[in-house]
Amino acid sequence: MKVLVVGGGGREHALCWAIAASPLLTRLICAPGNPGIAEIAECFPVGAEDVAGIVALAKSEAIELVVVGPEAPLTLGMADACAEAGIPCFGPRKAAALLEGSKSFFKEIANAAGAPTAAHGRFTDAASARAYIRAQGAPIVVKADGLAAGKGVVVAATVEEAEQAVTEMMEEGLHGAAGSTLVIEECLLGEEISFFALCDGQHAVPLGAAQDHKRVGDGDTGPNTGGMGAYSPPPAFTEPLQAEVMRTCITPVLAELARRGTPFQGVLFAGLMLTADGPKLLEFNVRFGDPECQALMLRLRSDLLPALLAATQGELKDFDLRWEKSASIVVVMAAEGYPTTPRRGTEIRGLEAAAQVPGAQIFHAGTARDQEGRLVANGGRVLGVGATGATLAEAREAAYAAVAKVEWPGGFCRGDIGWRAL
Repeated sequence: MKVLVVGGGGREHALCWAIAASPLLTRLICAPGNPGIAEIAECFPVGAEDVAGIVALAKSEAIELVVVGPEAPLTLGMADACAEAGIPCFGPRKAAALLEGSKSFFKEIANAAGAPTAAHGRFTDAASARAYIRAQGAPIVVKADGLAAGKGVVVAATVEEAEQAVTEMMEEGLHGAAGSTLVIEECLLGEEISFFALCDGQHAVPLGAAQDHKRVGDGDTGPNTGGMGAYSPPPAFTEPLQAEVMRTCITPVLAELARRGTPFQGVLFAGLMLTADGPKLLEFNVRFGDPECQALMLRLRSDLLPALLAATQGELKDFDLRWEKSASIVVVMAAEGYPTTPRRGTEIRGLEAAAQVPGAQIFHAGTARDQEGRLVANGGRVLGVGATGATLAEAREAAYAAVAKVEWPGGFCRGDIGWRAL
């Protein structure tokens, strides 16, 4: 089978790595890819958000399955365009992808489905948003309604901090059009978990859980990022809790979307808070998490490709996935200045030595080759240094042993990934 993976980050490297192991695969290509992906797939210089270009590439290369990594192409209608061209695509249509593209739509669907989520208000003008914040008090959460690359959420400890977030998003255009509408909601307390389910429009099967680390600094300090590391499985997310989330969140939301004529096919990523009153939805994403995807793929022992195919063909009912009983962890190495102004072009060495650490696996997220062929930083989150182990402690030891072998003075990472569990 010929497969095209769309994207060029750590998530896509992990997906390519897993798909490349399938005996069903005859050819793997990626667009645009990155230097790490280029070691296991053919890379084509077509942008992930170039819907017409991706469809043209899929046609010219006789692709039999398109796997979309990032959320932006899905909200632009890439799955719709593939369907019109007769090409199977793993990922939801544009109407269903609005679950991630609009926080307001997510809340509407969750409430209609009876799924547990935080109380909230939706605002299109700053004065009303500030009035709501003052009435509710702090802590409170301010979210840009649209896509903001994982940075459109402020958990405000004070009313003043929340009002400042309103100013920055609505009046100063911090996130562009994404922040012209805000969703402001109660601050839920508990353990935050990322849970994933494969969906075929009617049926869903659990794809596992991970715990992400959003803050840039050790001890969960500093500004939010797209994710500085993740581990799987999180001990706090037990099998009974997984069953409850499937029953109260995933299944009813799938049914509500199908009822509206917009069935969801792809991976549904539920951001959860494990509160004293049970698990509650923080958000839905419509793609694999990044870096959670790397942690999940390291533990997956089933062939990923048949599962992706089954999701596109409506055949997930009774589908079963096998997982390693071991733990996995991914430490993100980011460029100096991230998450505000990451420094690009700094040289990275030592990846071969890092990959030799037992249990380690290196995923490229924001790398490139310069004119001299050197590997350099080309983004904010640049590498995902992953590892597996019999226990999370062993996995973390291996991951940080691999990190120590990476020669990159222009990069940094958190030193406490997995601390909540350990």
